[in-house]
Amino acid sequence: MSQTETDPKDDGLRLRARLRYLYHGSQPPAVKFRLTVIVIDFAIIAFFLASPILKNMGWAFYALDYLVAGLLGLDLAARAYAYSDIKDWLKRPIVWLDLFILATLLFPAWLFNLGFLRMLRLWTLLNSDFFWRTIGAKFDNTRVEGIVRALSGLITFVFVVTGFVYATFRGHDGIAGYIDALYFTVATLTTTGFGDVTLPGPLGKLLSIVIMLVGITLFLRLAQALIKPHKVRFPCDRCGLQTHDQDAVHCKACGNLLCIPDED
Repeated sequence: MSQTETDPKDDGLRLRARLRYLYHGSQPPAVKFRLTVIVIDFAIIAFFLASPILKNMGWAFYALDYLVAGLLGLDLAARAYAYSDIKDWLKRPIVWLDLFILATLLFPAWLFNLGFLRMLRLWTLLNSDFFWRTIGAKFDNTRVEGIVRALSGLITFVFVVTGFVYATFRGHDGIAGYIDALYFTVATLTTTGFGDVTLPGPLGKLLSIVIMLVGITLFLRLAQALIKPHKVRFPCDRCGLQTHDQDAVHCKACGNLLCIPDED
């Protein structure tokens, strides 16, 4: 082999090393790359949210749908190639969720009614190590992290249920469009009550009960995240407890003396 030629295996190793650096590295170029991926992810989630309305665009909607499928497919392929063990990567539930979302994009005519599950990507993104490892390079605030995680659960629940109501009960008792489904979900979740929009039959009543119970739980979790005392991330060198009160002198788990630096 001449000096100008390269072994394809070497090229593959260099590509894998480059992808690992971009997806897992801590240097500024890698962080900027992951921030770009996160911005694209939010754009994809916005498309998922608007899909019930955009579906009326006809061929333009399907063109946009396949463009999003291509972006998501490239991201999944790059993550898989950067992972050390593809079999271990496939054991992660979040991967199968992303693969299912990709399938709904590749076959929109057959799987569109299950498209409401695409909004689960918002929850998986905002609760992923990928997201917080990237954002943590800009700031490290456990209070903000707790609030964002709680808010992601609430927002994801609202729009997943809204999509399910729209796909299942469209045309019944006032559910004429996506806004009606969203209105019903929020009115039920907050237990405000309603008289103009109800779901028919036992399934409708059971769904309303589930929305109320889960919704109240998610609201309480968000309220707890908003009002609980601010903590700082400072691992205890004895027991490994990661977060402590801002003015803590001793670790509340093992009593070890702490030396938490001031934020100023």
